[in-house]
Amino acid sequence: MEQLKSVSRNKLLYLMILPGFIYFVLFKYFPMGGLIISFQEYQPFLGIADSPWVGLKHFIRLFNEPTFGMLLRNTLVLFGLELVFFFPIPIILALMLNEVRHRLFRNTIQTMIYIPHFMSWVIIVSISYVFLTVDGGVLNEMLAWSGFEKISFLTSAEWLRPLYVAQIIWKEAGWSTIIYLAAITVVDMQLYEAAEIDGANRFRKIWHVTLPAIRPVIITLLILKIGNTLELGFEHMYLLLNSLNREIGEIFDTYIFTAGLQNGQLSFSTTVGMFKGLVGLVLVMITNKIAKKLGEDGVY
Repeated sequence: MEQLKSVSRNKLLYLMILPGFIYFVLFKYFPMGGLIISFQEYQPFLGIADSPWVGLKHFIRLFNEPTFGMLLRNTLVLFGLELVFFFPIPIILALMLNEVRHRLFRNTIQTMIYIPHFMSWVIIVSISYVFLTVDGGVLNEMLAWSGFEKISFLTSAEWLRPLYVAQIIWKEAGWSTIIYLAAITVVDMQLYEAAEIDGANRFRKIWHVTLPAIRPVIITLLILKIGNTLELGFEHMYLLLNSLNREIGEIFDTYIFTAGLQNGQLSFSTTVGMFKGLVGLVLVMITNKIAKKLGEDGVY
Protein backbone atom coordinates (compact mmCIF):
# COMPACT_ATOMS: atom_id res chain seq x y z
CA MET A 1 0.00 0.00 0.00
CA GLU A 2 2.81 2.38 0.87
CA GLN A 3 4.44 1.69 -2.49
CA LEU A 4 1.21 2.52 -4.32
CA LYS A 5 1.02 5.81 -2.42
CA SER A 6 4.60 6.56 -3.40
CA VAL A 7 3.78 5.89 -7.05
CA SER A 8 0.73 8.13 -6.79
CA ARG A 9 2.73 10.97 -5.26
CA ASN A 10 5.41 10.73 -7.95
CA LYS A 11 3.18 9.83 -10.88
CA LEU A 12 4.65 12.58 -13.06
CA LEU A 13 8.17 11.24 -12.54
CA TYR A 14 7.03 7.73 -13.44
CA LEU A 15 5.25 9.12 -16.48
CA MET A 16 8.51 10.75 -17.60
CA ILE A 17 10.43 7.46 -17.47
CA LEU A 18 7.63 5.48 -19.14
CA PRO A 19 8.82 6.07 -22.77
CA GLY A 20 12.35 4.98 -21.86
CA PHE A 21 11.02 1.95 -20.00
CA ILE A 22 8.89 0.91 -22.99
CA TYR A 23 11.87 1.39 -25.32
CA PHE A 24 14.12 -0.89 -23.27
CA VAL A 25 11.43 -3.55 -22.88
CA LEU A 26 10.57 -3.65 -26.60
CA PHE A 27 14.02 -3.22 -28.14
CA LYS A 28 16.43 -4.54 -25.48
CA TYR A 29 14.76 -7.14 -23.25
CA PHE A 30 12.09 -8.63 -25.49
CA PRO A 31 14.54 -9.45 -28.36
CA MET A 32 16.74 -11.38 -25.90
CA GLY A 33 14.32 -14.28 -26.29
CA GLY A 34 15.67 -14.69 -29.82
CA LEU A 35 19.09 -15.65 -28.45
CA ILE A 36 17.79 -19.20 -28.27
CA ILE A 37 18.53 -19.59 -31.99
CA SER A 38 22.25 -19.52 -31.08
CA PHE A 39 21.70 -23.11 -29.96
CA GLN A 40 19.65 -24.08 -33.02
CA GLU A 41 20.14 -24.51 -36.74
CA TYR A 42 17.53 -21.84 -37.25
CA GLN A 43 15.42 -22.02 -40.40
CA PRO A 44 12.99 -19.09 -40.90
CA PHE A 45 10.31 -21.26 -42.53
CA LEU A 46 10.41 -23.66 -39.56
CA GLY A 47 10.45 -20.98 -36.88
CA ILE A 48 12.08 -21.11 -33.46
CA ALA A 49 9.83 -23.89 -32.17
CA ASP A 50 10.62 -26.39 -34.94
CA SER A 51 14.23 -25.53 -35.84
CA PRO A 52 16.64 -28.36 -34.91
CA TRP A 53 18.63 -28.03 -31.67
CA VAL A 54 22.44 -28.13 -32.13
CA GLY A 55 23.67 -27.09 -28.68
CA LEU A 56 27.07 -25.39 -28.63
CA LYS A 57 27.89 -26.15 -32.27
CA HIS A 58 27.99 -22.50 -33.36
CA PHE A 59 30.07 -21.43 -30.36
CA ILE A 60 32.62 -24.16 -31.11
CA ARG A 61 32.70 -23.04 -34.72
CA LEU A 62 33.24 -19.40 -33.70
CA PHE A 63 36.21 -20.17 -31.46
CA ASN A 64 37.72 -22.53 -34.05
CA GLU A 65 37.35 -20.09 -36.93
CA PRO A 66 40.78 -19.16 -38.41
CA THR A 67 39.66 -15.52 -38.38
CA PHE A 68 38.64 -15.45 -34.69
CA GLY A 69 42.09 -14.34 -33.49
CA MET A 70 42.22 -11.63 -36.15
CA LEU A 71 38.74 -10.37 -35.26
CA LEU A 72 39.53 -10.28 -31.54
CA ARG A 73 42.87 -8.53 -32.09
CA ASN A 74 41.45 -5.91 -34.48
CA THR A 75 38.50 -5.19 -32.22
CA LEU A 76 40.62 -4.85 -29.07
CA VAL A 77 43.22 -2.65 -30.78
CA LEU A 78 40.58 -0.29 -32.14
CA PHE A 79 38.81 -0.16 -28.79
CA GLY A 80 42.11 0.56 -27.03
CA LEU A 81 42.86 3.42 -29.42
CA GLU A 82 39.36 4.77 -28.96
CA LEU A 83 39.66 4.55 -25.17
CA VAL A 84 43.04 6.29 -25.07
CA PHE A 85 42.47 9.01 -27.66
CA PHE A 86 38.70 9.57 -27.71
CA PHE A 87 37.49 9.06 -24.14
CA PRO A 88 39.49 11.95 -22.54
CA ILE A 89 38.65 14.50 -25.24
CA PRO A 90 35.01 15.20 -24.18
CA ILE A 91 36.26 15.74 -20.61
CA ILE A 92 38.88 18.21 -21.81
CA LEU A 93 36.36 19.99 -24.05
CA ALA A 94 33.86 20.26 -21.21
CA LEU A 95 36.51 21.74 -18.89
CA MET A 96 37.56 24.23 -21.56
CA LEU A 97 33.98 25.26 -22.38
CA ASN A 98 33.25 25.72 -18.69
CA GLU A 99 36.06 28.27 -18.50
CA VAL A 100 34.66 30.38 -21.36
CA ARG A 101 32.89 33.37 -19.85
CA HIS A 102 31.53 34.92 -23.08
CA ARG A 103 28.17 33.19 -23.41
CA LEU A 104 27.62 33.82 -27.13
CA PHE A 105 31.08 32.56 -28.02
CA ARG A 106 30.62 29.46 -25.85
CA ASN A 107 27.22 28.65 -27.35
CA THR A 108 28.63 29.08 -30.86
CA ILE A 109 31.48 26.69 -30.16
CA GLN A 110 29.11 24.18 -28.58
CA THR A 111 26.81 24.27 -31.59
CA MET A 112 29.71 23.78 -34.00
CA ILE A 113 31.08 20.74 -32.18
CA TYR A 114 27.59 19.24 -31.68
CA ILE A 115 26.60 19.33 -35.37
CA PRO A 116 28.70 16.34 -36.57
CA HIS A 117 26.80 14.07 -34.14
CA PHE A 118 23.63 14.55 -36.18
CA MET A 119 25.32 13.51 -39.43
CA SER A 120 25.25 9.86 -40.44
CA TRP A 121 28.43 7.85 -40.85
CA VAL A 122 27.78 7.86 -44.59
CA ILE A 123 28.14 11.64 -44.62
CA ILE A 124 31.19 11.63 -42.32
CA VAL A 125 33.01 9.03 -44.44
CA SER A 126 31.96 10.79 -47.65
CA ILE A 127 33.40 14.09 -46.46
CA SER A 128 36.60 12.28 -45.52
CA TYR A 129 36.65 10.76 -49.02
CA VAL A 130 36.39 14.19 -50.63
CA PHE A 131 39.38 15.40 -48.62
CA LEU A 132 41.57 12.29 -48.66
CA THR A 133 41.03 10.42 -51.92
CA VAL A 134 44.05 10.16 -54.20
CA ASP A 135 42.02 11.18 -57.25
CA GLY A 136 41.29 14.86 -56.64
CA GLY A 137 41.19 14.81 -52.84
CA VAL A 138 41.75 18.25 -51.32
CA LEU A 139 44.57 17.17 -49.00
CA ASN A 140 46.35 15.06 -51.61
CA GLU A 141 46.11 17.85 -54.16
CA MET A 142 47.72 20.19 -51.63
CA LEU A 143 50.48 17.64 -51.02
CA ALA A 144 51.09 17.29 -54.76
CA TRP A 145 51.10 21.06 -55.21
CA SER A 146 53.72 21.31 -52.43
CA GLY A 147 55.94 18.74 -54.10
CA PHE A 148 55.13 15.74 -51.92
CA GLU A 149 53.82 12.36 -52.99
CA LYS A 150 50.14 11.63 -52.63
CA ILE A 151 49.13 9.35 -49.76
CA SER A 152 46.56 6.58 -50.07
CA PHE A 153 44.72 7.35 -46.87
CA LEU A 154 41.59 5.42 -47.79
CA THR A 155 43.18 2.22 -49.09
CA SER A 156 46.30 1.97 -46.95
CA ALA A 157 46.11 -0.47 -44.03
CA GLU A 158 48.41 1.67 -41.88
CA TRP A 159 46.09 4.69 -42.13
CA LEU A 160 42.85 2.84 -41.36
CA ARG A 161 43.06 2.95 -37.58
CA PRO A 162 44.12 6.63 -37.28
CA LEU A 163 41.37 7.56 -39.74
CA TYR A 164 38.81 5.52 -37.80
CA VAL A 165 39.66 7.17 -34.48
CA ALA A 166 39.87 10.66 -36.01
CA GLN A 167 36.38 10.31 -37.49
CA ILE A 168 34.95 9.17 -34.15
CA ILE A 169 36.52 12.16 -32.42
CA TRP A 170 35.15 14.52 -35.05
CA LYS A 171 31.63 13.08 -34.91
CA GLU A 172 31.08 12.28 -31.23
CA ALA A 173 33.50 14.29 -29.07
CA GLY A 174 31.35 17.41 -28.96
CA TRP A 175 28.12 15.58 -28.19
CA SER A 176 29.77 13.56 -25.43
CA THR A 177 30.64 16.77 -23.55
CA ILE A 178 26.96 17.30 -22.62
CA ILE A 179 27.03 14.90 -19.67
CA TYR A 180 30.26 16.36 -18.30
CA LEU A 181 29.01 19.92 -18.68
CA ALA A 182 25.85 18.97 -16.82
CA ALA A 183 27.95 17.44 -14.03
CA ILE A 184 30.10 20.56 -13.80
CA THR A 185 27.06 22.82 -13.36
CA VAL A 186 26.19 21.19 -10.02
CA VAL A 187 29.63 21.71 -8.50
CA ASP A 188 29.33 23.84 -5.34
CA MET A 189 30.54 27.36 -6.17
CA GLN A 190 31.75 27.79 -2.60
CA LEU A 191 34.49 25.28 -3.36
CA TYR A 192 35.78 27.53 -6.14
CA GLU A 193 35.61 30.54 -3.84
CA ALA A 194 37.53 28.71 -1.13
CA ALA A 195 40.17 27.62 -3.63
CA GLU A 196 40.47 31.18 -4.92
CA ILE A 197 40.97 32.50 -1.38
CA ASP A 198 43.76 29.93 -1.00
CA GLY A 199 45.43 31.42 -4.06
CA ALA A 200 44.52 28.74 -6.61
CA ASN A 201 44.65 29.77 -10.26
CA ARG A 202 42.27 28.46 -12.93
CA PHE A 203 44.29 25.33 -13.59
CA ARG A 204 44.49 24.51 -9.88
CA LYS A 205 40.75 24.98 -9.46
CA ILE A 206 40.11 22.63 -12.36
CA TRP A 207 42.52 20.02 -10.97
CA HIS A 208 41.51 20.20 -7.30
CA VAL A 209 37.81 21.14 -7.53
CA THR A 210 36.19 20.42 -10.90
CA LEU A 211 37.81 17.08 -11.73
CA PRO A 212 37.24 15.52 -8.27
CA ALA A 213 33.62 16.71 -8.38
CA ILE A 214 32.88 15.04 -11.72
CA ARG A 215 35.00 11.94 -11.03
CA PRO A 216 31.94 9.74 -10.26
CA VAL A 217 30.51 10.60 -13.67
CA ILE A 218 33.82 9.87 -15.37
CA ILE A 219 34.11 6.50 -13.59
CA THR A 220 30.54 5.53 -14.48
CA LEU A 221 30.97 6.39 -18.16
CA LEU A 222 34.32 4.61 -18.22
CA ILE A 223 32.73 1.42 -16.86
CA LEU A 224 29.95 1.61 -19.46
CA LYS A 225 32.53 2.29 -22.17
CA ILE A 226 34.54 -0.77 -21.19
CA GLY A 227 31.34 -2.78 -21.36
CA ASN A 228 31.22 -1.94 -25.07
CA THR A 229 34.71 -3.30 -25.74
CA LEU A 230 33.52 -5.54 -28.58
CA GLU A 231 30.69 -3.20 -29.68
CA LEU A 232 32.46 -0.83 -32.04
CA GLY A 233 29.54 -0.42 -34.41
CA PHE A 234 28.95 -1.87 -37.86
CA GLU A 235 28.22 1.04 -40.18
CA HIS A 236 31.35 3.12 -39.59
CA MET A 237 33.92 0.38 -40.13
CA TYR A 238 31.95 -1.21 -42.96
CA LEU A 239 32.16 2.03 -44.92
CA LEU A 240 35.94 2.17 -44.43
CA LEU A 241 36.67 -1.46 -45.33
CA ASN A 242 38.14 -2.55 -48.65
CA SER A 243 40.22 -5.45 -49.91
CA LEU A 244 43.49 -3.70 -49.01
CA ASN A 245 42.75 -2.93 -45.35
CA ARG A 246 40.36 -5.75 -44.40
CA GLU A 247 43.14 -7.69 -42.66
CA ILE A 248 43.34 -5.09 -39.88
CA GLY A 249 39.86 -3.60 -40.24
CA GLU A 250 37.58 -6.61 -39.99
CA ILE A 251 35.88 -6.62 -36.59
CA PHE A 252 33.10 -8.66 -34.99
CA ASP A 253 30.39 -6.21 -36.08
CA THR A 254 31.34 -6.36 -39.76
CA TYR A 255 31.97 -10.10 -39.54
CA ILE A 256 28.40 -10.66 -38.32
CA PHE A 257 27.11 -8.95 -41.45
CA THR A 258 29.47 -10.42 -44.03
CA ALA A 259 29.80 -13.98 -42.69
CA GLY A 260 26.43 -14.25 -40.98
CA LEU A 261 23.64 -12.20 -42.45
CA GLN A 262 24.83 -12.03 -46.08
CA ASN A 263 25.16 -15.81 -46.18
CA GLY A 264 21.91 -16.40 -44.34
CA GLN A 265 23.64 -17.94 -41.31
CA LEU A 266 21.28 -16.40 -38.79
CA SER A 267 22.13 -18.76 -35.92
CA PHE A 268 25.85 -18.20 -36.33
CA SER A 269 25.53 -14.41 -36.51
CA THR A 270 23.36 -14.49 -33.38
CA THR A 271 26.06 -16.56 -31.65
CA VAL A 272 28.68 -13.93 -32.43
CA GLY A 273 26.39 -11.20 -31.11
CA MET A 274 25.70 -13.21 -27.96
CA PHE A 275 29.43 -13.69 -27.42
CA LYS A 276 29.98 -9.92 -27.65
CA GLY A 277 27.18 -9.27 -25.17
CA LEU A 278 28.51 -11.80 -22.65
CA VAL A 279 32.01 -10.34 -22.85
CA GLY A 280 30.59 -6.85 -22.28
CA LEU A 281 28.57 -8.04 -19.28
CA VAL A 282 31.60 -9.69 -17.68
CA LEU A 283 33.77 -6.61 -18.25
CA VAL A 284 31.16 -4.31 -16.70
CA MET A 285 30.92 -6.54 -13.64
CA ILE A 286 34.72 -6.71 -13.24
CA THR A 287 35.34 -2.99 -13.73
CA ASN A 288 32.42 -2.10 -11.45
CA LYS A 289 33.85 -4.32 -8.71
CA ILE A 290 37.28 -2.74 -9.12
CA ALA A 291 35.73 0.73 -8.92
CA LYS A 292 33.92 -0.15 -5.70
CA LYS A 293 37.13 -1.51 -4.17
CA LEU A 294 38.79 1.82 -5.01
CA GLY A 295 36.03 3.68 -3.14
CA GLU A 296 33.92 4.75 -6.13
CA ASP A 297 30.16 4.28 -6.46
CA GLY A 298 30.21 2.25 -9.68
CA VAL A 299 27.10 1.73 -11.80
CA TYR A 300 25.23 -0.56 -9.40
